[in-house]
Amino acid sequence: MRPAVTLKLATSLDGRIATASGESRWITGEAARLEGHRQRAAHDAIMVGVETVLTDDPELTARLPGRPVDQPLRVVLDSRLRTPPTARIASGGDSLILTVSEPRPVGAAVIERVEAEDGRPGVAACLAALRRRGVSSLLIEGGGQVAASFLRAGLVDRLEWFRAPVLLGGEGRPCVAALGLARLSDAPRFRRLAVAPCGDDLWERYERL
Repeated sequence: MRPAVTLKLATSLDGRIATASGESRWITGEAARLEGHRQRAAHDAIMVGVETVLTDDPELTARLPGRPVDQPLRVVLDSRLRTPPTARIASGGDSLILTVSEPRPVGAAVIERVEAEDGRPGVAACLAALRRRGVSSLLIEGGGQVAASFLRAGLVDRLEWFRAPVLLGGEGRPCVAALGLARLSDAPRFRRLAVAPCGDDLWERYERL
């Protein structure tokens, strides 16, 4: 049985995760970021693509005020092993890089080669690799290519979407890359579970139909 997959999005009202120049800190406010840490703590693993690592150098740890947290496995999809050895995700704590290249050392991270799909780590192969490591729940945090690959495969079970009251326009970077849809009927569909304010932002929750 594969891990349950949640896609977390933190965007502008028009679904952008960064400006054209790549600036993204911080689109959403403090309350949304705190909820994001709660979601990290509730999952066995957190996943991002290598572009997120190269742009933001995230630590991908769960940090909650006043309480210790069991840290999730930190996972990077990195086709060509471009993650720098000095990246925060490659030093300290449990971290795993899934690649289609010949494994080589990258900091303290564990490197695993998985089956390729269009030159990238195949999403089903990635989930199988995580399952072998005991992961039953996965939180995807970025970027647009990773989100699109899991959506195209029909492997996103839930959406946690935080929308900030700001517009970035068409030149901003989209939260989901191209899905290659020819027909509207092919679009991934979700059922809305809840909508609530989260500080100045809006928090929307969905599950796959």
